[in-house]
Amino acid sequence: MAKEALSSNDRARDSASIEALNKAAADCVDTCFNRMDLQSNQCKFGTTGVCCRICHMGPCKITPKSPKGVCGADADTIVARNFLREVVGGTAAHSDHGRHLVLRLKKVAEGNGGGYQIKDEAALRRAARWYGLEEACKIKEAVALELADIFIGEFTSQEDPLKTLSLAPIKRQALWEQLNCKPEGIDRMCVEAMHRTHMGVDHDYKNLLMHAFRTSLADGWGGARVATICSDILFGTPSPLKSKVNLGVLGEKTVNVIVHGHEPELSEMLAVAVKTPEIQEYAKQAGAEGVTLAGICCTANEILMRHGIPVAGNFLQQELAIITGAVEMMITDVQCVMPSLPDVAKAYHTEIVSTSDMAKTVGATHLGFDPDDAMTSAKNLLKRAIDAYKKRDPKKVAIPKSNSPLVAGYSVEAIKYMLGGKFRGSFRPLNDAIIQGRIKGVVGIVGCNNPKSKMDEYMMVLTKELIKRDVLVIQTGCAAIACAKEGMLTPEAALEQAGPGLKEVCEAVGIAPVLHLGSCVDNSRILEAATEIVREGGLGDDLSQVPAVGVAPEWMSEKAIAIGCYFVASGVDVVLGHPFHIAGSENVTKFLNEETKELFGGSFHVAEDAHTAVAKIMEILNDAREKLGINKKAERKLLDMKDRRELNV
Repeated sequence: MAKEALSSNDRARDSASIEALNKAAADCVDTCFNRMDLQSNQCKFGTTGVCCRICHMGPCKITPKSPKGVCGADADTIVARNFLREVVGGTAAHSDHGRHLVLRLKKVAEGNGGGYQIKDEAALRRAARWYGLEEACKIKEAVALELADIFIGEFTSQEDPLKTLSLAPIKRQALWEQLNCKPEGIDRMCVEAMHRTHMGVDHDYKNLLMHAFRTSLADGWGGARVATICSDILFGTPSPLKSKVNLGVLGEKTVNVIVHGHEPELSEMLAVAVKTPEIQEYAKQAGAEGVTLAGICCTANEILMRHGIPVAGNFLQQELAIITGAVEMMITDVQCVMPSLPDVAKAYHTEIVSTSDMAKTVGATHLGFDPDDAMTSAKNLLKRAIDAYKKRDPKKVAIPKSNSPLVAGYSVEAIKYMLGGKFRGSFRPLNDAIIQGRIKGVVGIVGCNNPKSKMDEYMMVLTKELIKRDVLVIQTGCAAIACAKEGMLTPEAALEQAGPGLKEVCEAVGIAPVLHLGSCVDNSRILEAATEIVREGGLGDDLSQVPAVGVAPEWMSEKAIAIGCYFVASGVDVVLGHPFHIAGSENVTKFLNEETKELFGGSFHVAEDAHTAVAKIMEILNDAREKLGINKKAERKLLDMKDRRELNV
């Protein structure tokens, strides 16, 4: 009996996406949601991780009748090798993002920035001090050049551990040293991982998995952290600002241009170029009222948190944006770009443009972006989109009205400022609120969304249930966009849905109960914030002691696996909405879900629905609070005048 097709209401949570899915069906346009139905019987050997294609004696698959591959590799070895290769893929993606920004920083320092400049000198000098550079009497370009050379060394180093590891708590660094888990150069870790997983090299599943954690640290405390630092220096450290989100941000009478991908160099320049009189006038000459620039995925988060550029949607909405019939051009760079986009665009007038030479898409127009002449490239792309405005078919245009306000841009510096002011910026008020029990802990919700489940459902239910229980939620990437669509990234949401303790803190400080920290590469900001909590004192001397949990509810990419690994290796428990492809090995599963707790202080947990996740998260937070001795309700005493005098303040 054929499986009954899901309705649009079963596939998505927000009204704009449901409306776009119904339009896709009416327009006979295929989307990832339909294609998910065709993949319902997914390969069991793939989903359990016991298919090996590493050499051409195979492919080999492990079954009770054939417990070893041709070479003799068993399920433990095969599953561990496959897992390590996924971690490498995720680490390489984030770290290559960082490399491009480091090389741009160096060019800017040398005077060849191509229109880019050091936008945040304070961030530059702050970073220089982190790395022990003398910066006080040097011009900013000299400081930037020294810092860029250190960052390049993070990629190329062959023997010395990454310098960026020194930004972690001292106790955590000592643990990595003890476990021989400190990564050397980022590139070396990735190459060594591929070597280890080649046929006939490393067959010890624990050895393979430990290198997976080592490689992931080269991402979270290496490439991703460096990427965030460089972005803040070149484009400015984010601070809270207002914007809007969802497909309704597109304009009926404006030229609509969507940027999609992950690297901020192009999107940053487009955000500047679109506001120039030249581009606005060019649009009016074409009969439009202007140009609406909007983002999809993590590029959206990059330009949102620095420019307030509206967000059209997250990962699963990239096809739906085109289906509105109102998008003149979608400009892509790297990562999370579906190869289906040109096929969807055939039904409309939208042009898909790829801009990275390492990320071409069949059916898309390739117009290479020249970062050495960035403004010219950006303006040419925008003018090309404006020229396409006259091709729009009004009969095919149906823009959902739904859009929601949001507040984004909570960098660690911005959080410090909001908690303590300009001259006394500090995490002390947050630590005190956790110690006093007004806030039970901090949970980072990250990752993409996935058509295997109803879009955004898990993330939204989880977020609402956590803040109701006085848990401060911090988010990045597509998870942040999901919550923004339902108005959860505004301070007002705290008054309506937060528990009494969290509500009290949010009212006093003026922040939302759900904080937007940036793109997926900015998960490094979550580690930075957790480290600040440790340094502030009162909540232990290592990340593993802080009442904090990471969650990837609807994850789908290799980057999410690398992120999860570097959080666990940093001592933070991670809850997954669906499991890794490791079920074919009991030993690998036990190591990742149990034994890592003894090694690192954190481990993976699988909770396939939001309510199960809430229960597990609260259990972890309460356990951490018990161990710190703070899991008791503080009595509130009204002070009389005698008591006040004794305070001596």
